[in-house]
Amino acid sequence: MAAVKLPIAKAITAGLRDAMRMDEKVMLMGEDIGALGGVFRVTDGLMKEFGTQRVVDTPLGEAGIIGSGIGLCFRGYRPVAEIQFDGFVFPAYNQITTQLAKMHYRTRGSVRMPMVIRIPYGGGIGAVEHHSESPEALFAHTAGLRIVTPSNAQDAYWMTRGAIESDDPVIIFEPKKQYWVKGDVETETRPEIDMHTAQVVRPGTDATLLAWGPSVSLARESAEAASEDGLDLEVIDARSISPLDTATVAESVRRTGRLVIVHEAPVFGSISGEIAARISQECFFHLEAPVLRVGGYHTPYPPARMEESYLPDVDRVLDAVDRSLAY
Repeated sequence: MAAVKLPIAKAITAGLRDAMRMDEKVMLMGEDIGALGGVFRVTDGLMKEFGTQRVVDTPLGEAGIIGSGIGLCFRGYRPVAEIQFDGFVFPAYNQITTQLAKMHYRTRGSVRMPMVIRIPYGGGIGAVEHHSESPEALFAHTAGLRIVTPSNAQDAYWMTRGAIESDDPVIIFEPKKQYWVKGDVETETRPEIDMHTAQVVRPGTDATLLAWGPSVSLARESAEAASEDGLDLEVIDARSISPLDTATVAESVRRTGRLVIVHEAPVFGSISGEIAARISQECFFHLEAPVLRVGGYHTPYPPARMEESYLPDVDRVLDAVDRSLAY
């Protein structure tokens, strides 16, 4: 079957639909995901196809959604919970980090928690408060959770499938501002790399740009802009937040000698700090400059009219590249 061109949102829909067709224990739950099809229409049409017992409109209570999902896992189901917006996940933080993430270990492996939590995240859509967060670091600190984030439609489809098939709890952070960016999706042939492997999306020799989720397109755009000045930048899509594929990044840095990490979350306490520490340790004798990071500022996410000044852009990325090359 030839690849089909789908927006990221509809690639996720296709992944959910195919997983539900293959396994009757897969069910969806969340606020307004049924009749409405979700605020981003990712689950549009699935209630009509699979019924109200498998696509469940829940009350507005994230702790209850995740707690119910944990109970469903005990009964042999594979629940997929949608958190409507990134900033709405925090009422469920206790359930996710103290129950869902720990249950397998607490029961000495006798209980599995095959639950998926879908979280639209990131800025760039002109939303109000609590609708444009990037909280991936808060969850990555908790052992027992797998965390992935797609940057394209192909990954969106297969990460959805892979997450549902996993016996461990998986959080998928979905880049909401890119939901309607189209790409080729091959649904018949599973990719050779799994969802926790980073991918070089643009080869280069002068420096490495590492990004994930909504920042991958920015990294690629920055690399193209740098090429006009004769610079050859390698771009890597991390794809997985936990576990981290440090090996792919380290292999690149040993060739380029420089690393700039780009993400929307605040730099302070971010995933990029962990990556910087690992690369500094593993590539110490290959680095020609310190690992630099470009991200959000250590402030609450600003009002919509100010978000362009908050989010990383090409100028900030290229400034970091220039500083790295100046060492």
